[in-house]
Amino acid sequence: MEVIEILREASNRIYENVKELAGTDDAAGDFGIGAGGDISRNIDIIAEKTVLDYLKEINFECVVLGEECGRVELSDNPKGFIIMDAIDGSANAVRGVPFFCSSLAFATKNKLSSISDGVITNLSNGETYWASKNHGAFFNNKQIKVHTKNPVYKIVGINTSGASIELMNKLYPVFEKHDHTRHFGANALEMAMFARGLMDIFIDLRNKIRIQDIAAGYVIVKEAGGMLLDSNLNPLDADLSYETRVSFVAAANQEILDEIMSQIKK
Repeated sequence: MEVIEILREASNRIYENVKELAGTDDAAGDFGIGAGGDISRNIDIIAEKTVLDYLKEINFECVVLGEECGRVELSDNPKGFIIMDAIDGSANAVRGVPFFCSSLAFATKNKLSSISDGVITNLSNGETYWASKNHGAFFNNKQIKVHTKNPVYKIVGINTSGASIELMNKLYPVFEKHDHTRHFGANALEMAMFARGLMDIFIDLRNKIRIQDIAAGYVIVKEAGGMLLDSNLNPLDADLSYETRVSFVAAANQEILDEIMSQIKK
């Protein structure tokens, strides 16, 4: 079985196991601080266990880097890394806001740039985004591309949750000049929607994003033709470490990139 099919099956199993859980009392709970630094909720634990059980079932030799469980070595001779955020947008999931997802990716080496496959599943409806390196990006079974035409409404995705006053001051001109800024509470799913052409640019300059949040989105955005850069506008790359935190800009083209970045105060 190809890696992308393994990721898609694991994602589907997560969906089947949590689709009735979101917004219920059973979704919450406090299971302490997970490896990623946030509180682990019951829905997170169930979703991660679903993936780990499946990988063990098919004897897939890998190292799992999970948002909650941390590093789990499933082989002494791993083929690579499964980078897992089994529930991205946990706050939405616990409250029942229908915008949360699973994010699974496979990397051959300890670098973001080595990611070869990624799957993001919208867990509120089962819609799936997926990509394999050099084979394109897909929404369900339809190939997708970033938005290339002049949009009727220019939509700027921008994550400012917990942003400092300094960063908000820098970003103020972007909010002032654009009537349609968006943030929905699950970075992975927002990257997927950007790749599908539903946003023109998506930026997160808080230097808070973990590798698990963007691993699948990384390959999906690139395979959809998007630009994916760090805060210095260099190609985005990083180690697959739990200490790693990144900022990023995903842009549909150079024109929108230049426009937005010129508005951010230095």
